[in-house]
Amino acid sequence: MTLRCRRAVTWLLALGFLGVMVEPALAKAAKRKAKSPWVKRRDKRGRMIVVDINVPPLTRDGRPNVQAKAAIMIDLASGHPLYEKNADEQRPIASISKTFAAMVVMDRKLALDKVTTIIAEDQKYARGGAKSRLLMGRGYTNLDLLHAMMMGSDNRAVTALGRAAGLTPVELVAAMNDKARALGLPHTAFEDPVGLSNGNLSTPRDLVMAVRAMLEYPLLSQISGKKEHDVWTADDKPRSSSHFVNTDQVARAGRYQVLAGKTGYTDEARYCLVIAAKVGERKVAAALLGAEGELTRFADFNRAAAWLIDGGPAKVAARSVLAARKKQDSGASPGTGTSNAAPVP
Repeated sequence: MTLRCRRAVTWLLALGFLGVMVEPALAKAAKRKAKSPWVKRRDKRGRMIVVDINVPPLTRDGRPNVQAKAAIMIDLASGHPLYEKNADEQRPIASISKTFAAMVVMDRKLALDKVTTIIAEDQKYARGGAKSRLLMGRGYTNLDLLHAMMMGSDNRAVTALGRAAGLTPVELVAAMNDKARALGLPHTAFEDPVGLSNGNLSTPRDLVMAVRAMLEYPLLSQISGKKEHDVWTADDKPRSSSHFVNTDQVARAGRYQVLAGKTGYTDEARYCLVIAAKVGERKVAAALLGAEGELTRFADFNRAAAWLIDGGPAKVAARSVLAARKKQDSGASPGTGTSNAAPVP
């Protein structure tokens, strides 16, 4: 065999080996891509949004195709429900619990510029949740801790803020329950301050009332709508910072003006969102509990918001009136138009 032939055979064997190695990897990547229902598209105003292509925007009866297990959207001005799905179903709410902790410490005149140090107690109550970016033994201003808690859902910040407001973790939980009662939320209860307990329960209907109350705290509203924030240590040691990005993708996308809100997740609660936002010319509040996908809760809100802008509630009402008339007409006899009884001879 000539040298040229040997080289050709060597190249063919090498290419065959590469094919054996690369083809399964490419096939696996293609399969993964095919499974993903999420694609990026531009809306009518040219802004990039994430869309679940496997979920039609509307149901057959013209309502938003919300995938969360329980949900509601209300008009903030009137309190009138615009959309409901199992709105009174009590479910775990995970880190949405932090909205109540935030209102409690603000009610106690939290000193925003004071420095609070992260201690072992904070680490203890955060254990079992997402990794904290607040350093043990380091001090942070209470204002930065509010950002870490509300935007980044950092669990260590919760008990630290409670301590800054003069409350032990047990007292903070009691104050959160008192706040729920004061707001008239009969189906809301808390067992732990950060939201890791499955005993932290509420309903979508209760939660939209809670986020409505949250609007009375301008600072919390401002923090909720931020896209990102740098949290700096504020003690006598060398300074360091952590960059927090808002866990609420509706706020990050900027498509709607977020007025207040909070995300949540545990294995039991699944993915949750409570939000107040300006949609078109209307201010609304929505609560979405028990979504299976991390992005589904945001897609659910976007579907409901688009439905609202498109006049969905009026269309559904008109369809209901038309269906009622058809039902009434189907019960009338051709002779009289008012009864299905046989005509009197």
